[in-house]
Amino acid sequence: MSDSAEKPNAIIFGGLNTFSRALAALLVPPQGDSLVSHLRIVDKFSVSPPTTYLGSEFPKVLARPEVEYRQANLTVPSAVASAFDPPAGQAPYTYVFDLTGEVNHDWGEVIAIKMTFTVSRNIALEAAKRNVKAYVRLQQPIYETSDKGPVDEKDDVKPIKTLDIWWHETVRMLASIENLNLVILRVGFVYGPYVEFGLYALVITVASIYGYMKKPMKTIWGPGKEPVHTVHIDDVAGALWACAEWMRPLGRKQADAIAGEKIPFHNDRSRVKEVVGTCSPDTQPVAPMFNLVDDSETTLAKGGSMITQFFGTTFEFYSSLETAIAKLRLEDLEEEINEHHVGTWTEMLQLSNPPVTQTPLNAYMDKYALSRHRLGYSNHKIKRILGYQLQRPNFCQETIQDVVDKWKAEGSWPVFPNA
Repeated sequence: MSDSAEKPNAIIFGGLNTFSRALAALLVPPQGDSLVSHLRIVDKFSVSPPTTYLGSEFPKVLARPEVEYRQANLTVPSAVASAFDPPAGQAPYTYVFDLTGEVNHDWGEVIAIKMTFTVSRNIALEAAKRNVKAYVRLQQPIYETSDKGPVDEKDDVKPIKTLDIWWHETVRMLASIENLNLVILRVGFVYGPYVEFGLYALVITVASIYGYMKKPMKTIWGPGKEPVHTVHIDDVAGALWACAEWMRPLGRKQADAIAGEKIPFHNDRSRVKEVVGTCSPDTQPVAPMFNLVDDSETTLAKGGSMITQFFGTTFEFYSSLETAIAKLRLEDLEEEINEHHVGTWTEMLQLSNPPVTQTPLNAYMDKYALSRHRLGYSNHKIKRILGYQLQRPNFCQETIQDVVDKWKAEGSWPVFPNA
């Protein structure tokens, strides 16, 4: 599509601290042809000066003439409505990518509702009013599955923690909005260049610490058979675009017929009644839904072993007795572990050649990071219906090398020339 007038216009809402930077770089690369005529990115953060990590490539995307960044409070409906007004001379927005949502598990339910459910509802209602051709919602890895094998989109997977429950309630609400051309993309645990957010960025950082100390990295969650399925950030961006392109010619009714799935209720009935915009607990709204993970079928043991081997150490499990004792004193264990991790990481940054004075990476493992995770998705549906082909089908040492090399190049990762 060479004529820019034929290209769609797109808005990315939220996700500057998670995945919107990668999506923006796909839609409007720092060099080369863009997929869209105009891209607007809207979030609560400032980019000049930056109030969140941007990575070394994203400022180049922002410098492109097709790209506009707007700082806005998305809890305010009028600010959302204003964001949908295209620049002079541009057509109305064709695609909306909803990457909003709170990701900090330390905040309570009130924040989860306001920053996840309410923000997304504000955007979706305006998008439906404007008749956008595709509204793609990215769903973080907030569910827990079993150890019995990958689940598909029809399986009833449950959110566990308070924040997760409201992420789930958000997609139920979105699915219930008439005339919203919604597609839901549920992703596994995301990793990749400039992804400082999430479980795998933390595990890679911590594994480097144990490699530096020449000690094994241990966990209490043996034997490690639980799935922790991965997906590369390039595929998250690629699949978001593929979802929008798929929806555009279809419309919601036909898309539901092809890929619609029922979304069951997993919340407190009395609490839901107090929140404006929730749908009835007795309904199971339907919306097109796709899982996105790579082909690695990563487990805790498999992923942990590969990452630690990359840093020249091993991944081990505590004995049954050690595990039983540790589970009884998780809070004390969290404090001890983090004192050890943070102190050594600080030492690594200071002794680096040259020293690392600023990094978005941190070695602090909170309760969420230290808890057991089980998430195993099947990716067959997105391949079959969308024809999506994974760009990075395997989570391996080569992909970890790429991640670390890019952090080193921007000065965010310690360098030891003789190591």
